[in-house]
Amino acid sequence: MQDLLLPLQFPFMQNAMLIVVLIAPAAAMLSCFLVLKGWSLMGDATSHAVLPGVVLAYLAGIPLIIGAFLAGLVCALGTGFIKENSRIKQDTVMGVVFSGMFGLGIVIYTQVETALHLDHILFGNMLGVGGKDLWTAGLISGGVAAILGMKWRDFLAHSFDPVQAKMIGLRVSWLHYGLLAILSATIVAMLSSVGIILSVAYLIAPGAIAFLLTRRFSAMMILSIIVALLAGMIGIYTSFWLDAAPAPTIVLLLTGMFLAALALRGLRERRIKGLA
Repeated sequence: MQDLLLPLQFPFMQNAMLIVVLIAPAAAMLSCFLVLKGWSLMGDATSHAVLPGVVLAYLAGIPLIIGAFLAGLVCALGTGFIKENSRIKQDTVMGVVFSGMFGLGIVIYTQVETALHLDHILFGNMLGVGGKDLWTAGLISGGVAAILGMKWRDFLAHSFDPVQAKMIGLRVSWLHYGLLAILSATIVAMLSSVGIILSVAYLIAPGAIAFLLTRRFSAMMILSIIVALLAGMIGIYTSFWLDAAPAPTIVLLLTGMFLAALALRGLRERRIKGLA
């Protein structure tokens, strides 16, 4: 029993698990809206687009989260604006914008001498988070979770049918761009731990898994939070014994949980057809 609890005795493991507890609820709740609205690739685009903001913030001597948030906001709002004011489809706009901003970030990074580790930006450093990272993630994620918790019905109406939402008196533009701003803030909260690339899994997988297992949105949000927390905790614990990086381990667990949920959904549908 003492050997099983060994990983929990190390402060870096405790901090890694604590930051998962802080970021998982907000990311999981947001993933439900992204899945329903078909914005899964928007999370991918925004997470990649924060790179130039991080590098420029480092060069300017300001907190990295400010540069990351502004860059992510520019990408999200710019993508939404181009989509609403052109004939180009959203996936095309996202591909052009996020690849351009990611390329800009790489070019800037390679042209200047910095002590900034690109691997930590891209893949995170869950075992190296400190008190400042915990406070940052906690405050941002707490704010995001509070907003989504209070306004989930409005965001849900906007996700299903923006036209109907506008007819019942909701401010659709505020909901649209507000959701994009929340997406950027959530990615910033995950930047120091999960990293740019692997944050995509937390913004898609929990909501997708819950969507396969339930038909009620309230249950979907609760289930997505449980999935995100379980994958995070088990992934960090397992990575200790495998001597692997925690973030990729968490992503593999989320992938396995998604495949299991997909198989369970298929069995359930075949059983219903058999009874019919």
